[in-house]
Amino acid sequence: MALLAAQVWVLYLLVPGEGEPYFAHQDKVGHALLFGVPFALALLLRSRPAALGLLLHALASEPLQAMVTTTRMVDPWDTAANLVGIVGAALAVGLLRRASTRSASGEPEAVGVPR
Repeated sequence: MALLAAQVWVLYLLVPGEGEPYFAHQDKVGHALLFGVPFALALLLRSRPAALGLLLHALASEPLQAMVTTTRMVDPWDTAANLVGIVGAALAVGLLRRASTRSASGEPEAVGVPR
C-alpha cells in the first residue's frame, strides 16, 4: 500500500522541479524503479492481482496524468520506462527464484559444473 501511495504522489501530485537532473535520463530511471520495485515485491509475495494492477497502472499512468494534472505532459517513453522496470523486475525475481530452487535442491549453482 505504501508503494502505491508513493506512485500516486510521484506521478500525480508531485510538481516537477526546475533545474538540471542529477544524471542523464533520470526521469526514465525513476519511472523504471517506480514500477519495477513494487512489481518485484508483488511477485515475491505471489500476489497476481497486485502484479496485474501494477502492469495496468504502468500502461494507464501517462494518459491519466494528462487527464488529472496540469503540470504533466504525456510521454510514451515514460510508459516504455515503466514497462522496462516491470520486465526487469520479473527477470530479477525469476532468477532469484531459480537460484533459490537450485540451492534448496542441492543442485550446483555454477554454470558448467557437472551434476
